[in-house]
Amino acid sequence: MAFELSLPGKIFMGEEALLLAKPTLASLGSKAFIVTGKVVTRTGLVDKLTAVLDELNIGYTIFNDITGEPTDEMIYAGVKAYKESGCDFGIGLGGGSPLDSVKAILAMTVEKEEISYYNGKSLDGDYPPVVAIPTTAGTGSEATKFTVVTDTKNDIKMLLKGKLVPDVAIVDPMLTLSAPKGITAATGMDAFTHAVEAYTSVKANALTDVFALSAVKRISRYLPVAYRDGNDVEAREQLAIAAFEAGVCINNSSVTIVHGMSRPIGALFHVAHGISNAMLIKDCLSYVVSGATQRFADLACAMGVAKEQDDPEKACKAFIDGVQSLCTACEIPTLEQYGINKEDFFAVIDKMAQDAMDSGSPSNTRMKVTKEDLIKIYKGLWN
Repeated sequence: MAFELSLPGKIFMGEEALLLAKPTLASLGSKAFIVTGKVVTRTGLVDKLTAVLDELNIGYTIFNDITGEPTDEMIYAGVKAYKESGCDFGIGLGGGSPLDSVKAILAMTVEKEEISYYNGKSLDGDYPPVVAIPTTAGTGSEATKFTVVTDTKNDIKMLLKGKLVPDVAIVDPMLTLSAPKGITAATGMDAFTHAVEAYTSVKANALTDVFALSAVKRISRYLPVAYRDGNDVEAREQLAIAAFEAGVCINNSSVTIVHGMSRPIGALFHVAHGISNAMLIKDCLSYVVSGATQRFADLACAMGVAKEQDDPEKACKAFIDGVQSLCTACEIPTLEQYGINKEDFFAVIDKMAQDAMDSGSPSNTRMKVTKEDLIKIYKGLWN
């Protein structure tokens, strides 16, 4: 069956990738709108970027008001700042939040409707160029046509998509060395979830399968290493590659039940996206593993917890156990340990299940799931 593979226009990867990208940056425009966060600014990484822009005689405005996972209010503030600055292209520097934000901001400088109008629709305008420079290894936003923005009026995370794949992706693992343990765990588990869901999605194809298995293999081996020692350069390099691979996967074969159920928890209880994925992944995948036994067995082999000659059902169990071991190594909390009140959680389970189904992600799962199935999984998180 024929398929299309969508990638960023240009990809620069490896140590000093930013320097390699200078000719391309010089061709994008005369003034860059840098979207980042205050933490990234304090690390000095913004200075490293602006030094390159100064060398290229490219002006810039720094918008570092992304104070967490992006909301519609942050996006509107960015749109206002972009229009007032006279910039003609954007650069996202940071974790998934600045990268998602720059894509949304530049799209909304062109679009006329409220941002909530585009939830479930496709953003297909002619937008200014976007450069994505991740400083964490996980979200894969540098490779995707997606951006996730919280609708503050309706308490939902909107999954926006369309012509949002960055024109340029600059992936330098050295930029991730400053990521603290908690961010390393959250983003690493996010990338792991991307790869696993892409491989078991009904939209998987021959090339995303290759990237997904590679990413799972790298993350299983190197995420615990980077979590223990953030200065391990080899681990950081392997995770940066894996995050990009997993981003390519979800851009082309999408996510499934875990992401669908994770977004409502993030929106209502303000749990970081990667952590909410990790809180859910074992329970969600245990519930649907019978719908793709051989594929989950393949993932067990990629993790190194099973062999090709093993019985597929035995390998599936090993995979689920391996997922739990990875979460344990990264000290992923339960909902209760995170501080979420059980009564508050149960009060919104019906809304979360409906929001998850409305996102469309659970429908990509190889086992058919209903709203009632999602309610059952949500309740089971407290057993």
